[in-house]
Amino acid sequence: MSDAPITLPLVFTEPRGRKKPPRHLADLDEAGRKELLSEAGLPAFRATQLSTHYFSRLVDDPAQMTDLPAAQRDELVSTLLPTLMTPLRTLEADKGTTRKTLWKLFDGALVESVLMRYPDRATVCVSSQAGCGMACPFCATGQGGLQRNMSTAEIVEQVVAGARSMARGEVPGGPGRVSNVVFMGMGEPLANYKAVIGAVRCLTDPNPAGLGLSARGVTVSTVGLVPRMIQLADEGIPVTLALSLHAPDDELRNELVPVNTRWSVAETVDAAWNYAAKTKRRVSIEYAMMRGINDQAHRADLLGDLLNSYGDWGWVHVNLIPLNPTPGSKWTASDPRDEREFVRRLEAKGIPTTVRDTRGREIDGACGQLAAAE
Repeated sequence: MSDAPITLPLVFTEPRGRKKPPRHLADLDEAGRKELLSEAGLPAFRATQLSTHYFSRLVDDPAQMTDLPAAQRDELVSTLLPTLMTPLRTLEADKGTTRKTLWKLFDGALVESVLMRYPDRATVCVSSQAGCGMACPFCATGQGGLQRNMSTAEIVEQVVAGARSMARGEVPGGPGRVSNVVFMGMGEPLANYKAVIGAVRCLTDPNPAGLGLSARGVTVSTVGLVPRMIQLADEGIPVTLALSLHAPDDELRNELVPVNTRWSVAETVDAAWNYAAKTKRRVSIEYAMMRGINDQAHRADLLGDLLNSYGDWGWVHVNLIPLNPTPGSKWTASDPRDEREFVRRLEAKGIPTTVRDTRGREIDGACGQLAAAE
């Protein structure tokens, strides 16, 4: 590996002075929604009706909210359901079952979400920050730096938009429901901890207060912000934790995932094990396979030994990701033979291993690629 210095600094907090997006019912609990209406001189009980339209009926046209008085409808909607994001482009792949949307936020920031329909489920991949401060050199978003954190409602709106598309039959396969949400879009979710936890609670609260998803269908990804991983284990929400490890040794991971210079491989994997032990939820180790960089057989052995050192009680599985290369990048996908050998060595050590189904490659499926091209 080269000894090239990390060119971008690690950024854990958003730049100061950014304007906040308008408050939306998805930012607030039920009491907060009623309070916001009361402050605007509107009847508080209408909050539940607006929540029902948003989360249960998935309505976005005020004209369809016929149980709201016509004279107050626009004011009620603008108070609790302001427009948060505008779709700029939607690209389709996999015969329309993968839909990637580029969104423009109120301040012009660009983020992306992806809706993926499979035979047995429909997953929305959401962004949690505009840009990212983690500076991973192989990632299009990481190379763009951090613009700002997204609000809880901006995160939730990506899922609700996907749920609307499914409910309206806009995705091949007929009308359906979103079942899974993965925080694997733009940004480091645990660097925007408060908004991400708010979004998870909103997505999993039962209708009409929230979207009513199962917490077990929600995956929160991190590059390894250890204190936040420990905090997440104590939240009492049984989401799946996905750790983007990408290397089993500190020397290589320091270069690939610069946050490793703050918390080592040992500390990071220890926090992941702690999460599994406390929540009884299996942790996913995400590992982007990069040709000649982290896909060597000895690294597969090293990874297997590292994970096995915590015991084989089913606490972990490895998800290998064929790298979605960005144009002009030295980072490229592993040779299929090397990938197969990596899988074989992990499985020989008893580590459950899967290779991610790569969808949307022809529509710049790797997060950050659309926004970077604008």
